[in-house]
Amino acid sequence: MSRFALKKQQLYLVLSGIFLVNALLAEIIGVKIFSADKLMGLPGNLTAGVLIWPVVFVTTDIINEYFGKAGVLRISYLTVVLILFAFGVIYLTTKLPPADFWLDVNKADNLGRPFNIDFAYQSIFRQGLGIITGSIVAFAVGQVLDATIFSAIRKATGGRYIWLRATGSTLISQLVDSFVVLYVAFYVFGNWTMDQVISVANTNYWYKFAAAILLTPVLYLAHFLIDRYLGPAETAELQEEAAVNTSV
Repeated sequence: MSRFALKKQQLYLVLSGIFLVNALLAEIIGVKIFSADKLMGLPGNLTAGVLIWPVVFVTTDIINEYFGKAGVLRISYLTVVLILFAFGVIYLTTKLPPADFWLDVNKADNLGRPFNIDFAYQSIFRQGLGIITGSIVAFAVGQVLDATIFSAIRKATGGRYIWLRATGSTLISQLVDSFVVLYVAFYVFGNWTMDQVISVANTNYWYKFAAAILLTPVLYLAHFLIDRYLGPAETAELQEEAAVNTSV
């Protein structure tokens, strides 16, 4: 294996690892809805998963830049399979009979109030099963949209304006993702009203919108570091391959 081929492989593995871990974490912690007003003094509520989701779409854009649409979809499909596997395992653990001593040592909270830790465990993780359905649908649709729009903008601009293809693809794909995930998870499979879905989805989207803009310098920094790691000639070669790499 050539030095360039090894660097290329290592780069894809690192970017894919960052992408996969953050996507999986976002799915797991997304069960919690927190108050943006109490935390930041902003109106509305957000899903906890949205906090690290910007890492996912920045990594998506970087992978697309160097490995093309095929590179993005390859790791996206793998992530879907691994998320399903993770939640399948988690669901099975909710069915395991709790040990008596575990229930006993956790029978009260810090204030001495009665507490059933097994009930809490099941409530949190089984609620995530509704979210996972919506998340998988939204994630798959969002990633295909992001990769497709990114590639289309790159082709239309002749490879110029990194910020335009990265931000443009994110803003459109996340508009779909933000609404679909909550609609399926909490309206179809849950007990939210449509007004609640629209309210939280709206807040989630504008958070992602702001994050996409604010993280633009991070995108350029990542490009600078990767270009130095690969070398100018190798970077140009890899980006040329990425521009036409559309088949998974």
